[in-house]
Amino acid sequence: QVQLVESGGGLVQAGGSLRLSCAASGRSISTYAMGWFRQGPGKEREFVAAIDWSGGSTYYADSMKGRFIISRDNAKNTVYLQMDSLKPEDTALHYCAVHIERYCSGSRCGATGAYRYWGQGTQVTVSS
Repeated sequence: QVQLVESGGGLVQAGGSLRLSCAASGRSISTYAMGWFRQGPGKEREFVAAIDWSGGSTYYADSMKGRFIISRDNAKNTVYLQMDSLKPEDTALHYCAVHIERYCSGSRCGATGAYRYWGQGTQVTVSS
């Protein structure tokens, strides 16, 4: 069993930055790909970014490319999401999740069913 706790969310003005953290406990996540998702008000949960077990490969939703960077520190059992150039439409509850495999690619990165454990989320609010 893995417990995930996200942190780092908050209120920021458009154009600002936030760095989210996802700390895992219970067992090591170092052999699993990890993902970030978000769910805005009245919207479905959507894929943000994913990273393979080693940190060597990353994947992003098109709207996040060039603005967000996912990274991980396996020694700390933690995954990060650096978010820059934030927009009001980035307002959402952001979740991290543990993938069922070491790697993901294409649609497998964005499929919620391919993730086994989920955190409770951290709220990101971007004001205009």
